[in-house]
Amino acid sequence: MPKLVHVIGAGLAGLAAAVQLQRRGAQVVLHEAGPLAGGRCRSYYDPKLGATIDSGNHMVLSGNFATLNYLRAIGAADELVGPAQPEYPFVDLATRARWTVRLSPGRLPWWIFDSNARVPNTGPSDYLALAPLLFAKPGRSVAQTMRCNGPLWDRLLRPLFLAMLNVEPREASAELTGAMVRETLLAGGLACRPLVARNGLGSAFVDPALRLLQHGGAGIRLGARLKDMEFAAPGSVSALNFADERIAIEANQAVVLAVPPEIAQTLVPGLRSPNRFAVTVNVHFAVEPPFGMAPITGLLNATADWLFAFEGRVSVTINAADRLLDTPHEALAKTIWAEVAQAANLPAEPMPAWQVVMEKRATFAALPDQETLRPGTRTRWNNLMLAGDWTATGLPATIEGAIRSGQKAADTLLNQPMERR
Repeated sequence: MPKLVHVIGAGLAGLAAAVQLQRRGAQVVLHEAGPLAGGRCRSYYDPKLGATIDSGNHMVLSGNFATLNYLRAIGAADELVGPAQPEYPFVDLATRARWTVRLSPGRLPWWIFDSNARVPNTGPSDYLALAPLLFAKPGRSVAQTMRCNGPLWDRLLRPLFLAMLNVEPREASAELTGAMVRETLLAGGLACRPLVARNGLGSAFVDPALRLLQHGGAGIRLGARLKDMEFAAPGSVSALNFADERIAIEANQAVVLAVPPEIAQTLVPGLRSPNRFAVTVNVHFAVEPPFGMAPITGLLNATADWLFAFEGRVSVTINAADRLLDTPHEALAKTIWAEVAQAANLPAEPMPAWQVVMEKRATFAALPDQETLRPGTRTRWNNLMLAGDWTATGLPATIEGAIRSGQKAADTLLNQPMERR
């Protein structure tokens, strides 16, 4: 077991690894190239809105056990909030129809037998369409595995899969989609309650973790970009080279590399990793949501996919948004506000203060060919582990996948004997 571990990267995967390592008795030094921790899961003050916003509207589910365990470990379990029941309201902007899917609390899906709880214009037998996903073969898409049309697909499955996968669901990896179905819909309503960070991602996932690490004696080095690593003949990392110093990796020391895949490829010889990425667009409006508005609402026949209600603002997320990269931000904000106003019953004029946030590399593309490029936790160097939502977690690029990867990297490292040099 290593006594000192250098964690490279302070995104969620790196933070989860550092917290797990410290909890299990290892000394930790956390290195982050940027000026702030959090990676793609961060909060910041936006002067245009006069509010603190997140880099993206991230939703987790009540069945994301690694995420909830991580939040309990850092003392932030109460930072996630959501509806008391596993409910998903939807609005079809083309027909103005509104409905709410209400899942049963237990594992038995009684809700599909209740016309007031299931998707409109569906019957219980329609839900058998999900069964082929549970036996999906590697390398196959969702469209090659199950039927991708009809009311159930249009009004529930496609919106949910789009949010989970961040690619057009028909083209997505059936294997990854099946994994999500097992952990959500198949696990019952108690695992499907949608949760969001009430005070922002930073307050929920980042700041409490940094405080815990600091109180436990961890070193935290921001603005420390790793240039390269040196490798010793027996199969181990022997040194880390930063811009301002060289750190020798001694016996009983190790490294967890939790950086984006394009950075990892420059540091680890011969590493294969996903090379196609998907865009997410978030549009924020400085307006108080109407009283009683659901925290999360699915939008159909709209540019936006999901509408979020926060204190003092409403926000939307557009998944697989590559098509919008060249759209002028003001034009996009006007389009989205018209949809938000209709869905939330707000005045269309005047449009409130707004902000468009584009994440051009929000996630790796959850396509069959990209799944085959995801590396495992272990490397051929016994004191080097990989972490990140782009590694082979068995899940798409989600908060749950990132946290699991960090915890797995820490546990794998601590559970193996270290070779002395």
